[in-house]
Amino acid sequence: MSKLILDRRRFLGSAAATGAALASPVYLRGASAQSGGVVNIWTYNNFVPEDFRKQFEADTGIKVNVRLVDDQGKQFNLLAAEQPNPTVDIMTVAGHRFLQFIESDLLAPLDTGRLTNWGNLDPTFSESDWSTINGNRWGAPILSGMEVLSYNSEIVSEEEALTWDTLFSEKYSGQNAYIIQDMMSIIMLKLGYDGNMVEYLNDPEKAAQVVEEAKNFLIEKKPLVRKYYDGGAEFQQMMVNQDIVLGHSWNGPAAALINDGFPLGMTIPREGSYGFVYTFNIANNAPNADNAYTFLDALLASPEIGAVMSKASGFISTYKDASQYLSDLERKSTSFPEEQLANLQFFRAEANDLKYSLVDPAVEAIKAA
Repeated sequence: MSKLILDRRRFLGSAAATGAALASPVYLRGASAQSGGVVNIWTYNNFVPEDFRKQFEADTGIKVNVRLVDDQGKQFNLLAAEQPNPTVDIMTVAGHRFLQFIESDLLAPLDTGRLTNWGNLDPTFSESDWSTINGNRWGAPILSGMEVLSYNSEIVSEEEALTWDTLFSEKYSGQNAYIIQDMMSIIMLKLGYDGNMVEYLNDPEKAAQVVEEAKNFLIEKKPLVRKYYDGGAEFQQMMVNQDIVLGHSWNGPAAALINDGFPLGMTIPREGSYGFVYTFNIANNAPNADNAYTFLDALLASPEIGAVMSKASGFISTYKDASQYLSDLERKSTSFPEEQLANLQFFRAEANDLKYSLVDPAVEAIKAA
């Protein structure tokens, strides 16, 4: 077996460097001149292309402050602690977590009438039912992704990677990693239950039983796991260092590795998995709401911007025609066989209060076990 060795510093910098293609002022033609000020953004790594940020600041005089986040729960807790006077204007919320933020009055409804470039989004995402709650739209969809089983294709076979059982096998003991909270939904699905927990909205006892079974499964398998991790960059680094050879991941960080030449494969296993959409949302009582709308409208100005975001993050762009700015390899790294896509469901938010009231304590119990 050959061992691919990548320069870690070169690799970890390559995704950010991808954004260097956006050097022309034409991309910000939708951004009007401003008197300055700031816009504060909480988001994931590479969701705001660095070259776009510099261009936006030069054209508008608005300084963009980006604070990186790696967990929806942490972001929720921080935003809740800051209300009613948040320091953030725009944050990244996954569509299936909308209700938790909305019901806690942490988000402001999105006024799409203020976004002249809204029509540049694929209506599959921009006009979807999941993004409209209580008659309001709550976010601008920017990237779409899914939970996948990623594997070093020089060590793990594609056939092995077609089932989640391989992740928990003795064969790869100590060579795997996953995000516990995300795996809870997948394990519920693997055990034959509704990982969205919508089926159990009127049966809290059943819901508790389902979460207990998933928790006990992961506690039983805990001796086999190399590490519980939190963010995509950490997963990438473990793969590059060959600390792990397979793991649960989001497709975005996995695709970025593939595009950089790492021998990685990814599947949607036969037991099923979940998809999600990332959105940019405006905080309730945002201190710089006008600047936030200016930023969002500029970001939506061109499918080329969407392509750069997809290249840098590895997630699927929600922009119309973004794929025409991707290479064949980049398009390949954001697609799956039809038979695997049939295994995919989308996260739903209706039962989030019930779900996370049970899942969050279960996650802590797994860590402590």
